[in-house]
Amino acid sequence: MTVESLSPVATDERRAELRAVLAAKEFVRAPRLAHLLSYLCDKQFAGEENQIKEYSIGVEVFGRSASFDQDSDSIVRVEANRLRKRLAEYYAGEGASHELQITIPVGQYVPRFSRISTPDTDEPGGKTEEPAAGLAAASTWSRIRTTWRVALWTFGAASCVVVILVLFYGWRVTRTVKEPARSNSTNQAMAPFEEAQVGLPVGPEIRILAGGGHSLVDHAGKLWSGDAYFSGGTAVKSAAAHVWRTQEQAFYRTSRQGNFRYDIPLKKGIYELRLHFAETVYDPESTGTGGEGSRIMTVRANGRVLLSDFDLVADAGGSRIADVKVFPGIEPAPDGQLHLQFEGDNGAGAILQAIEILPGARGHMLPVRVLPRQTPYYSNDSRWWSPDDYFEGGRLAAYSAPASGTDDPDLYANERWGNFSYAIPVSPGRYILTLYFAVRHAEPDQLADPEQGGNPPTARLFNVFCNGHALLENFDLKKETHEKDVVTRRFEGLEPDAQGKLLLDFVPVEGYATVSGIEVLPE
Repeated sequence: MTVESLSPVATDERRAELRAVLAAKEFVRAPRLAHLLSYLCDKQFAGEENQIKEYSIGVEVFGRSASFDQDSDSIVRVEANRLRKRLAEYYAGEGASHELQITIPVGQYVPRFSRISTPDTDEPGGKTEEPAAGLAAASTWSRIRTTWRVALWTFGAASCVVVILVLFYGWRVTRTVKEPARSNSTNQAMAPFEEAQVGLPVGPEIRILAGGGHSLVDHAGKLWSGDAYFSGGTAVKSAAAHVWRTQEQAFYRTSRQGNFRYDIPLKKGIYELRLHFAETVYDPESTGTGGEGSRIMTVRANGRVLLSDFDLVADAGGSRIADVKVFPGIEPAPDGQLHLQFEGDNGAGAILQAIEILPGARGHMLPVRVLPRQTPYYSNDSRWWSPDDYFEGGRLAAYSAPASGTDDPDLYANERWGNFSYAIPVSPGRYILTLYFAVRHAEPDQLADPEQGGNPPTARLFNVFCNGHALLENFDLKKETHEKDVVTRRFEGLEPDAQGKLLLDFVPVEGYATVSGIEVLPE
């Protein structure tokens, strides 16, 4: 690999830009991102671009050991994505006037220094303006800016009036409808649970790998600690080669089994509890015995029964299938702890792979947003989307050609295609589901499993079911996106099945089914 050499002048200029970026408030408050950016740029300045690899970044920047596993620990990808976002924010604000700007191209870690033309920048080879001419130009620009400000203010005021009238009309229409039917709109309407108004809860987050001897970072960039706060039971390593409906295979390599409890200290507040299970012992393929009825459990929180006669295999739909149970509205006991008890009811003992405790919202669970990709994503509206989860079947594809008809094309950059399903875990209640689709005009740039070969055909005619009920029938994606590349479909009033899931089946009719994003909000 040939590395372009940098002249001393160019290097000095790039170093100056790096110093300016690191001195900005966006990076002073984020020392971890500042350290990552400094490392990447210093490597480039030294002519060592070929040494900028995910493994070396994990070891040299984030202190991972020599056994760093890039597949199970996505910290480098996650932090690089955060760095790209932070640089974009800086150059959209304080650094907008900089002629030289730093970017980290998606899918790469080598920084790029690009010259950005601005209205105040002379054309190459042009002459410098005389002071008088410069003052006249500045005055002209000032008048233009003033005119634009007045125009924008007037437009904004008029827009506000229009929005108020539209909202009032919508409210009146809603009031006249006694029973709102399931919606099938191409526009993403305002959901009853709206983070822009109420804000997502903030507070401590606790993640524990039951039976695990060390911590790990998942694909979403979340840190999970080794086993803690437990008493009773036994830490068991799993021989299962693969667990379905999850990317996080490392979660299910260990578990705590038997009769046991966790006494977890919590600050006063409302929390959402997520328990992660998978039956990795009683498997007909490996033991000759097992299946439904092999393990029955009871789970309690502060003495209150959360799960009774819980048959893990029956609930998950089989052995070696990830099964997540969601419990909103959890509070610590008067002693400031959350007391979780796990008991086996048929002699087999209980089993648990992970505990997740998040700041919750009273009366409903947190939103679920999933994109078919390996890393998390912050959309243009500052919402957080988790990497792919809860899926079975299908394949992933990524596209660099931006989709038209959206101000956030990266949201639609990936798809899961084929014949596949998602089992979204939810608590009892009613939910709003929004599905995001994009039509493709070219072959994907990257397949998740390229060694299998083959590209998804452009034909997209398929059905979508939720818990067996048809949401979309003979949905022709090309016809639905004839004016733009993207479309959404929104459905209201959905309720989970008896296993606490919204089971979404994407079934091909012609070609393959596809989806680029799934959002579930509580009503």
